[in-house]
Amino acid sequence: MTDCLFCRIVAGEVPATVVAQTDRTLAFRDVAPQAPTHVLVVPREHHADAAACADADPALLGELLAAATDVARAEGLTGGYRLLTNTGPDAGQTVHHLHVHVLGGRPLGGLG
Repeated sequence: MTDCLFCRIVAGEVPATVVAQTDRTLAFRDVAPQAPTHVLVVPREHHADAAACADADPALLGELLAAATDVARAEGLTGGYRLLTNTGPDAGQTVHHLHVHVLGGRPLGGLG
C-alpha cells in the first residue's frame, strides 16, 4: 500500500529509528512518544488491524507479541511495560496498519 505510512517505513521510503527487526516484523521509535520508552512493532506485511491479521494470519499475531516482548527486554523495561494495540476509530487507531505500542520507563497508571 503506497499510501500507508507504516508500509512506507517498512519499505525504507520514510526514515525511522529502527530498534529491532525480524523476517516478519519491524520495531521503531514512535515520533510522538507517550512514555520514556515508546516503540511501535509492526508486521512487514500490511494488515489494517488486529482483526484483519487474525483473519488472515493468526500466527503473525503471536510473532508480533513475541517481537514486542523482545523489544521491552532489550529496552530494559524491568519494572513493567504496556503492550497496546488499537483496532478501529473508536479505539483511537489513526494509522490503519496493525501496530503494537511498547510503552514503559515510568509508572503508567491504570486503564480503568
